[in-house]
Amino acid sequence: MSSVTSGAPAAASTRVRGADLLRLSTLFVRTLREDPADAEVASHKLLVRAGYIRRAAPGIYTWLPLGLRVLRKVEDVVREEMAAAGAQEVHFPALLPKEPYEATGRWTEYGPNIFRLKDRKEGDYLLAPTHEEMFTLLVKDLYSSYKDLPLTIYQIQTKYRDEARPRAGLIRGREFVMKDAYSFDTTDEGLERSYEAQRAAYRRIFDRLGLEYVIVAATSGAMGGSRSEEFLTPTPIGEDTFVRSPGGYAANVEAVVTPVPEDVDYADAPAAHVEDTPDTPTIDSLVAFSNARFPRPDRAWTAADTLKNVVLALTHPDGRREVVVVGLPGDREVDLKRVGAAFEPAEVEPATDADFAAHPELVKGYIGPQALGPNVRRDVPADVAEGEVPERHSVRYLLDPRVVAGTRWITGANEPGRHVFDLVAERDFSADGTVEAAEVRAGDLAPDGSGPLELARGIEIGHIFALGRKYAQALGLTVLDENGKQVVVTMGSYGIGVTRVLAALAEANHDDAGLAWPAHVAPAHVHVLATGKDASVFDEAERLATELADRGIEVVYDDRPKVSPGVKFKDAELLGVPLLLVVGRGLADGVVEVRPRAGEAVPVAVADAVEHVATQVAELLG
Repeated sequence: MSSVTSGAPAAASTRVRGADLLRLSTLFVRTLREDPADAEVASHKLLVRAGYIRRAAPGIYTWLPLGLRVLRKVEDVVREEMAAAGAQEVHFPALLPKEPYEATGRWTEYGPNIFRLKDRKEGDYLLAPTHEEMFTLLVKDLYSSYKDLPLTIYQIQTKYRDEARPRAGLIRGREFVMKDAYSFDTTDEGLERSYEAQRAAYRRIFDRLGLEYVIVAATSGAMGGSRSEEFLTPTPIGEDTFVRSPGGYAANVEAVVTPVPEDVDYADAPAAHVEDTPDTPTIDSLVAFSNARFPRPDRAWTAADTLKNVVLALTHPDGRREVVVVGLPGDREVDLKRVGAAFEPAEVEPATDADFAAHPELVKGYIGPQALGPNVRRDVPADVAEGEVPERHSVRYLLDPRVVAGTRWITGANEPGRHVFDLVAERDFSADGTVEAAEVRAGDLAPDGSGPLELARGIEIGHIFALGRKYAQALGLTVLDENGKQVVVTMGSYGIGVTRVLAALAEANHDDAGLAWPAHVAPAHVHVLATGKDASVFDEAERLATELADRGIEVVYDDRPKVSPGVKFKDAELLGVPLLLVVGRGLADGVVEVRPRAGEAVPVAVADAVEHVATQVAELLG
């Protein structure tokens, strides 16, 4: 462990004419040689070890001086591009009243994912997870005519979400900084223009930050709206899975729509028949048994011939628990993220033993569609009026879109040790609807016909929505149009996870030794190291650091007199400033060393050092 603090009274940052000069002897930072125990990904490990952030609680971090410098530079890029796109900055409180969120239904829809609290008068409040309602009400309060629109306003603000499992440091936390912008238009055509303006601004932001990104189709979820796209930066540690095709299709895996096969003619299909299939509670055991005891004449049975019925439990925002069954080909697994998106805002989990106990008609390992949803036949009581539909069975049954009319299946017979063969969809069973719940696999066809899909992982760094009129309608945001008629305003929402972007930059710019920031977001441009014990080394390093700062170049100066060169170099590599200027043994020969953070050292004459470094910095900044 290396401490880079001291009790010296000198200021940690000296303001000269051009830029800050940060002195490590007094800068509030402490570097660590070991990874923090709770850190799983590189960005988390290195941001803590390099003294950029410190953990305050699970998913909550304190920002230290170096971390704040990087964060502010990311924010500066966002602000500049928002201004270029015509957006104006505002700032809302993080502590918000319940009523606006109750009006839009999100007080309930968010369920346990928001922090709720009461004031001393028992009034309900929340820590803002997002601010659609507040933006809508602000515009309603100030604007009333079409002449006031279009309008785009934004903020950079701290948000709060009660993540059940915060992970990966800044990538998924309970407190995070977000840029959220909102557009207000009177027409759908206006919304499209605003959406495209923000989309273009996002491209410029991520291009300037040097982040690789992919724009993918996404689901709107609880936000609502007619269109939604995510900006993902590809990385193996990303939480989001997305797909791409050779023809240009790209989508978050939750948004992939399964191409629906043509219906199959089942006129010649044999009648369904129930067979004893002992000890076959799994797909593999069922396929093996079927091939041994009931072989097909044309080919072997495969898992794709079986209809797997998976029991899930939905917890709705109002606390109601519902059991549903999803039927899908047996060679596919249920993707809980895809099914979660399909059932949002309900939370989804596999059914528990208690759920099965509440539904004895569900026979574990042998569930068939005949006992589910609309397939359950009941005698209609004599007192039910003609045309009146009796109450439906309590378990909804939803099918994968591949299960089309005429397809033949082996599936459970709702009895232990028995399965049905040649059960034909629509002839022998039906469903309450379809659901996108099955995993997407590499090689699946893109829904637009542009070729086979490949899968990759990424971090979501931005998300844009064409919200439409959902929030304006709920909160009464209208304006008078050209004809004096009240029209409901249409809105767009555009978010960037600012702290998540910083983490993504750290993930993309590091090596085994530490961080390696791009120059335009690094906490400084140059790291000056005084290595050795001679006073002349420190005097010359001080002069060079001061002259560089005077030229507008941001400098970290390692002026610690009793720290070994080895420790100084390790700290420099860990901190990740892009250019190093080393003043040491070569000074006796009138030479210093300049090298990139991860490159070879170049000897430079002391007299030329400032000009050389200034040129290098200018090239790094582009």
